[in-house]
Amino acid sequence: MRLGVLDVGSNTVHLLIVDAHPGAHPLPANSLRRLLRLAEHLTPDGAIDDSGVAALTSAVTAATAAAEDAGVEELLAFATSAVREAVNGEQVLDHVEARTGVRLQVLPGTAEADLTFLAVRRWFGWSSGRLLGLDIGGGSLEIAAGLDEAPDVSFSLPLGAGRLTRDRLAGDPPPAEAVRDVRRYVRQQIASRVRDVTRAGTPDRVVVTSKTFRSLARLTGAAPAEEGPMVRRVLRRDDLAPWVPRLAEMTFKQRAELPGVSEERAPQLLAGALVAEAAFELLGVEEALVCPWALREGIILRRLDAFTADSAAGSGL
Repeated sequence: MRLGVLDVGSNTVHLLIVDAHPGAHPLPANSLRRLLRLAEHLTPDGAIDDSGVAALTSAVTAATAAAEDAGVEELLAFATSAVREAVNGEQVLDHVEARTGVRLQVLPGTAEADLTFLAVRRWFGWSSGRLLGLDIGGGSLEIAAGLDEAPDVSFSLPLGAGRLTRDRLAGDPPPAEAVRDVRRYVRQQIASRVRDVTRAGTPDRVVVTSKTFRSLARLTGAAPAEEGPMVRRVLRRDDLAPWVPRLAEMTFKQRAELPGVSEERAPQLLAGALVAEAAFELLGVEEALVCPWALREGIILRRLDAFTADSAAGSGL
């Protein structure tokens, strides 16, 4: 079965095409990304402006055509925080559907955390014990922890790297006072939920996902992407800490010259580092493994589970 997952995030529209079958490892067949930065198209009252709607519609049209060309049997299309929090989100969804035939499903923040946790659990397996998973997206930070495939605790905080950069870290580089204010704000947000995480028990393994965490891990010495997803990659708090003040003093261009940092992600890297450092310190994390699977893979796995259940019901098992 060839499945496509269309992920409309705060930064990009990402189409992942996989060959997937129940009980088998989903094999990536193709991956297409278009930089959108939808969050930058928000009006002062929180609506996605006309240019943002047009750009989103164009991106979904292109992704749909690519999925059809690749022989995708089913397209799973969803949107996260940028559309979820827009005051005209429903109108945007209606417009995109009318123009493209694709109805984007808006995921609540807890669903993002749950599905990402499922992907992490399947990647590392039951032998990894109790997991704590962290994911920094463009609009939000997702945290989930637990022993099973469904986490015991999961939630989302408005601490995405793109959101913080846009709303609180203006400047290239931003003023030192702005950096201090963001650091304070991030830590207050995470500290308010620390007790929820500790109630889930001490994790046997901490796992991080997302482009932001992968970039930070590469920056601190992890293997480059070219070495493949099976290479063990680790992000350590002690390695990350010295980079935060350095990133704060760098321009976007200087950050883009660092290993593992793309030009499009460079402006957001400082915000991501501030969130990562705060989460590690407040949650008592010394090091975390980088997982190549995240939300998109979680959605694929959930769909395959549903397919298996439907097949079993149909056969009378």
